[in-house]
Amino acid sequence: MPDRTTIVMPPLLKAKAVAKARQQGISFGEFVRQAVEKQIAAPAKGKSKKKTGDPFWDNLVIYVDDGPVDLAARHDEYLYGEES
Repeated sequence: MPDRTTIVMPPLLKAKAVAKARQQGISFGEFVRQAVEKQIAAPAKGKSKKKTGDPFWDNLVIYVDDGPVDLAARHDEYLYGEES
């Protein structure tokens, strides 16, 4: 059996939500339940992946693999197909 829940919201917000629910042909309670479900399913916002605050360093992608052992010496060949 569902739990009864009381929420408090500003009158204008409630009026807009009630009007939107009527427009969709659903009850205010169903509208609120759908809104909560949508928020729960959405990816978390505001969680910054930034670690340093520097956009250059925070945007780097790190690949973990062995890679070529001569990358420093032959980087032009690997990147551009040219021999150095």
